[in-house]
Amino acid sequence: MNKYLKHTICLSLSVFALSCVPDTIDGEGNGLTPTNSDASFTVTKTSENHYRLSSSNNNFLVSKWDLGDGGGFGVGPNIYDVFIPDEGTYNVQHQIIGQGGIVGGTATQTIKVDKSDPAAGNMIQGGKFADAADITKWSLAFPNPSNSALWVWDLTNKKATFTANGWDRNVMYQAVEVVEGRKYKADAVVSSKGVSDSWFEIYVGYTKPTANTDYTGDGNDSTWLRGINTWAGSGTSAFDGKISNVGSKNANNPDGIFTATKTGVAYFAIRSGGNDMKDGISITNIEFRGVN
Repeated sequence: MNKYLKHTICLSLSVFALSCVPDTIDGEGNGLTPTNSDASFTVTKTSENHYRLSSSNNNFLVSKWDLGDGGGFGVGPNIYDVFIPDEGTYNVQHQIIGQGGIVGGTATQTIKVDKSDPAAGNMIQGGKFADAADITKWSLAFPNPSNSALWVWDLTNKKATFTANGWDRNVMYQAVEVVEGRKYKADAVVSSKGVSDSWFEIYVGYTKPTANTDYTGDGNDSTWLRGINTWAGSGTSAFDGKISNVGSKNANNPDGIFTATKTGVAYFAIRSGGNDMKDGISITNIEFRGVN
């Protein structure tokens, strides 16, 4: 047999073998879509504020969970132990995902948390912007005399939106009680269509924000805990999620931790501004809590 004929026969066999691969494999599926669309799960309370979410279906590539805290869906295991520190009612969702991101099924369970965890409960008041009383929990400092940097309260959609242009800036803040030596973590849900030459940063410090002073806590503008910062690589395109996920990481403090150096009043402050914030950056579900 000559080389040409031999290679032709081998190539024909290879093509035939590929063409005979089935689209699905009985009992296992092809990974494109889950073979069983059952995303149901059970909820077991394991201790105060701690819950185990258990899904028995394994016929999918990725399991995603939304804990109902505004952070959206994130990848998690089939048996997922979660900590929900704040009192409230949470609509927890589970999705099973196939290859290419195809959603095979979604299930929802409601978890009612009766009381906040005493150590890690949220210290922020009015951080959900649910009503007019929430707005009264916040104070504003206007570092820019032109006053074009504005916070807009949206009680219908339960959020506050900040806009600015021409490098104007503003600070929204409230007092919090901290304990010396204890660590605290900041977070929030933020959203925007995208901004240009802008910053939106969370600081905590013992210095009280004042008008006509650009707030940086007790340090400088590199001491922010969480931030949307176009120079640091975030905020130029649309985003929606927890600032710890969609924002920039501070290289000096990637976990967004504030360590109290003394007991007493500190100030949780959101400092924002920019050259062109377009439709602005919105914020809700603001958190500041002790780290266990």
